[in-house]
Amino acid sequence: MNNSSNSKRMGEIVFFDVETTAPSPAGRWWLLEFGAILVCPRKLVEVGSYETLIRPGDTSAVSRRFTDVEAFASAPTFQDVADKIFDILDGRVWAGHNIQRFDCPRIREAFADIGRAAPEPAGVIDSLNVLAAEFGRRAGDLKMATLASYFGIGKQKHRSLDDARMNLEVLKHCATVLLLESTLPHAIQLTAGRDGAVTRRSSSTAAAAGAHRPAAMAQTKLPFTPVKAAVPAPAATTAAARKSSGGKRDSLGKPVGRASAAGNKPVAEAAAAALPKVTTRATTATAATPFHMILRHSRAILR
Repeated sequence: MNNSSNSKRMGEIVFFDVETTAPSPAGRWWLLEFGAILVCPRKLVEVGSYETLIRPGDTSAVSRRFTDVEAFASAPTFQDVADKIFDILDGRVWAGHNIQRFDCPRIREAFADIGRAAPEPAGVIDSLNVLAAEFGRRAGDLKMATLASYFGIGKQKHRSLDDARMNLEVLKHCATVLLLESTLPHAIQLTAGRDGAVTRRSSSTAAAAGAHRPAAMAQTKLPFTPVKAAVPAPAATTAAARKSSGGKRDSLGKPVGRASAAGNKPVAEAAAAALPKVTTRATTATAATPFHMILRHSRAILR
């Protein structure tokens, strides 16, 4: 394989999954199925796929969850498909759920059984480890079936090719959630916390994000101008106006009488003008109402 071909492979991702028998008392596993999809890393779209049943050395070990158990009698052995599996995996980035602890060892064991060197990855993306570190347990446990149910993707079929495709979709959904959280960490964190979500980012990471967030992002301004509350006249002003006007009022209760010496205004207005002005600061909802409150009300409207 030339250098350009090697370079191309290193930039490609292969999501794969294996199905096996239960381990024997001696700890022996038999591969029953291999499925893989080749994914473009720039677009995260499937560009190729491969799947095959594999006839185990002991066909009686095939699980009854396979509805086509009889198909294994005529399925190829691992040695028959080893070249194809090697070509798919070798030199590419391997991706899958819990592959570091389960799938990768089973692949290496299978190649060792036929006396061949196993394929080697350019890198490994274990979605179980990635999600445990970044997504947390907001969906419950981190089993593929649980994550798929959480995102409404469907029910896990426990078939290699289907599970590889589901793995990619789960990662896309998780990545979208994390992208939104990193864009509006304060708002999304509060919303997630109110819904009972448990996430790695809800404590130290959220605090760190807040510490590095610009001051302008600390609170999101409301999309309207708060109404200023009417401020009642101070009692001293009313008393002074009543005294200056001699206590006379019209039918509406307004003071009437002489004009002031300074400006032909009623005495009550002159007395009020003479007092120091009371500056009232309008109370805005911006500082007291975080963005998650708007989101909550918006959801209530859309229901």
